[in-house]
Amino acid sequence: MAASIRGITKFLGRLSPSLLHPSRTYQLCLRRLPVGAGPAPSLFTFPSHLFCTAASLQQDEAAQAAEALLRYKDRPWDYLESEEYIEKYGIEPVWAGYRRNHKGGIPPQKTRKTCIRGEKICGNPCPVCRDPNVIIHHQNVKLLQQFISPHTGMVYDPTRTGVCMKQQKKLHEAVVTARDHGFLSFQIPYVEFSGEDYSNSHDAVGSTPPAQSLTSGETWYQWYSEMAPDEDEVAKVKKKYKAYLK
Repeated sequence: MAASIRGITKFLGRLSPSLLHPSRTYQLCLRRLPVGAGPAPSLFTFPSHLFCTAASLQQDEAAQAAEALLRYKDRPWDYLESEEYIEKYGIEPVWAGYRRNHKGGIPPQKTRKTCIRGEKICGNPCPVCRDPNVIIHHQNVKLLQQFISPHTGMVYDPTRTGVCMKQQKKLHEAVVTARDHGFLSFQIPYVEFSGEDYSNSHDAVGSTPPAQSLTSGETWYQWYSEMAPDEDEVAKVKKKYKAYLK
């Protein structure tokens, strides 16, 4: 019992400097305060205005983000001309420098199906899903041009841009709609016509000739009368379908 009491006293003796140091510092600070400075702050109270300031900053940031989403929701093409976009991407497309998180140095042959499933967002989402202001729309021509090859006019493969399959499908639909509405130009193959009029003279569009009149003993096709079936094959067919022949 005595040994345990001695151990406890030694342990408290070791901790006493660390316990007394904050109180001594607090007393020195109180001595340095001028007279009439108001009530002294408590040793164990944390300033509450810091919590209020942090909460207000978070609320302001959330309000600004919601306002930005609402601002570019109806007119997503305005985002590509804003200062926010220029500071974030510059003159490069939104998929420039993107690299998907994958195991090893060789990327997979296909991108993921989707980056957002319900409320869960995967790690390092695709260039379209990671920025909520990047909205695929058939009138957002500058965004669609970033995913179209200027040499072939075809949409880039998702393995090059890193876009998930869900956004790639929306991208194809938006490009087709934009071309139908005239927002995007595309090349039509040149076909040289001879100038002849085949509207009535060609057999495919001309009048149907009347049916040939058949006489007794004549066949519609001349070569049909020259065909003679094999007797062995005819016997096999008759034997096989004997029950059905009348």
